[in-house]
Amino acid sequence: MTVRQRFERDPADIITLQQHILEQQRSHPTATGEFSWLLTGVTFATRVIEAQVRRAGLLNVLGGIGQANIHGEDVQKLDVLADKCMIKFIRYRGCVGIMASEEQKEPIVVKDDPAEGKYIVLFDPLDGSSNIDVNVSIGTIFSIFKRATPPEPRRTIMEDLLQPGTQQLAAGYVVYGSSTVMAYTTGQGVHMFTLDPMIGAYILSRENVRMPEDGKIYSVNEANYASFPKGVQEYLSWCKSKEAGPYTSRYIGSLVADFHRTLLRGGIFLYPATAKDPGGKLRLMYEANPMAFLAEQGGGAASDGQSRILDKQPKALHERTPLIIGARPDVDRVLSYLRR
Repeated sequence: MTVRQRFERDPADIITLQQHILEQQRSHPTATGEFSWLLTGVTFATRVIEAQVRRAGLLNVLGGIGQANIHGEDVQKLDVLADKCMIKFIRYRGCVGIMASEEQKEPIVVKDDPAEGKYIVLFDPLDGSSNIDVNVSIGTIFSIFKRATPPEPRRTIMEDLLQPGTQQLAAGYVVYGSSTVMAYTTGQGVHMFTLDPMIGAYILSRENVRMPEDGKIYSVNEANYASFPKGVQEYLSWCKSKEAGPYTSRYIGSLVADFHRTLLRGGIFLYPATAKDPGGKLRLMYEANPMAFLAEQGGGAASDGQSRILDKQPKALHERTPLIIGARPDVDRVLSYLRR
């Protein structure tokens, strides 16, 4: 029985996100409940952000604040609100030691002692915020790691933070679109929940999501075509050929929205290196890593054009990377063009 059929048969027979998290916790006999408590803090923060996004046009929170962030991007009013929400509601979860945000230059140390604050939460509080004013889908991205705790040797704050994506305990995103949907994984598949505004809870809407391998969709900002690597240019030419089908082009300009479509419909999303950004544009730690974790858990793949995203050893908190992510056959084809 599908999730929809179960709901239509009996509206009381629903599974909330909190119930789902607790069910997954039971599969870990040594679990203390702290991790589950942390995840519910993240989800509560996104519900508060969602309420602000829904009423943005009525609350005078559209537009910028007249300042640039550390990446040189114009800071939107909703960026600031979303950042404050994530920091506030995650901080109070008690088990968090370190937080890091796209909007903050330095990490936020909540508890210096790893024995008390064992978890690290990284997030992009409002991805795609340049689209806010025109009502295009935007989102929140998060990633959770664990710090080195006794009896492991103690590490510095940056050593704790700069872990490869393979060490993620959980990752997810929320897309604020025609409905608000959260997708998350703890390494046991990808599950999606839709926010029911009537009861104020995320309700399970898709279980064990698998990325289709026959989705003929490519997503890339073709305005940068002239400065793409030759292999990417050749791949895009192939996508438009009779041999390929051809593929359909879809590009929103919001990583969360573009990846959400790719996860559900297959195909590929590319944000390759360019002449302007030879090291890539997207941030490794709180954009590429969490999306790569979700992609692989859904049967897909993610690469920077040379290596697997999750294997990359970060060198800086706000490190950038090229990103090629989607169905495994599509990612493999791009890589084959890049190797020529």
